[in-house]
Amino acid sequence: MPQIKELKDILENFYQLLYLRFGPQHWWPAKSPFEVIVGAILTQNTNWTNVERSITNLRRAKLLSPRKLRRVNLKRLARLIRSSGYFNLKAKRLKNFTNFLFSRYDGSLNRMFNTDPWSLRAELLQVTGIGPETADSILLYAGEKPIFVIDTYTKRFLLRHNLIDADATYSQAQDIFLDNLQSDVVLFKEFHALIVRLAKEFCKTNAHCQSCPLEETMKDINYICDSCGADLKHPRQRYILKIQLYASPEVELTREDLKRNTQVELRRLLKQLETMDVRKIQEEVFVSYKLILCKKCRDTFNERIKHKEFV
Repeated sequence: MPQIKELKDILENFYQLLYLRFGPQHWWPAKSPFEVIVGAILTQNTNWTNVERSITNLRRAKLLSPRKLRRVNLKRLARLIRSSGYFNLKAKRLKNFTNFLFSRYDGSLNRMFNTDPWSLRAELLQVTGIGPETADSILLYAGEKPIFVIDTYTKRFLLRHNLIDADATYSQAQDIFLDNLQSDVVLFKEFHALIVRLAKEFCKTNAHCQSCPLEETMKDINYICDSCGADLKHPRQRYILKIQLYASPEVELTREDLKRNTQVELRRLLKQLETMDVRKIQEEVFVSYKLILCKKCRDTFNERIKHKEFV
């Protein structure tokens, strides 16, 4: 766990500092939920300026509705969204979504968004061309569902602030927010937009940490080795050791217990064990530890465990 502060406090502090510096971002800029969905698909592997040009073309052609976009000729659609890049591929992806919407929800976005959000997420991920980031953007910004979007900017932000490892999965990065923040659509929208703003101005590919609104917070989230106390600033310096133990519960006998017939008590206990859930017994005596260690201490602990030494 991070030193000094809990993860919840760190994230809330980040949000307050970013909001204080940048203010509300008014994101996602769109005139309808369907326009958000179109933008989420078009913004894959390109910048928003290029997407805006494509959306303007679609608006002028009066194609920003599920029914009209479904009917438009694929080649014409590709020409209209040319500025977004990969226009032939993205035209097919827009068609894939509208086909899904009509086959599954009779073309109704309201009906689609009335579905359980995590069930809908699973359905969206089955649509060719829609990955986790696009699905979550649709759910959060078009469907008003409390799901946090993880993009390249967000992963870079988390990594540079020692909150995830370099090989963290999409779900692991997303859980940082879902597990530690209040489940709130407005908060998730604003926080994600603020992270994008931070990444574009300061947390670039080559970081510009001076004058960054989060510069002073790094001292609050350094990790330390749970064994020797060494400072572990970078994720590649940290090793996680999980120890799982079974412990026997302590038993104290009273005078009344000593007066009981031992044989009768043993038979009663054995019969009781026959009806008990083994998993419940394990949970009652199961102990798990998670340690963050430097490489040296990790190797030392592993050696001691290998040779069955007490650690």
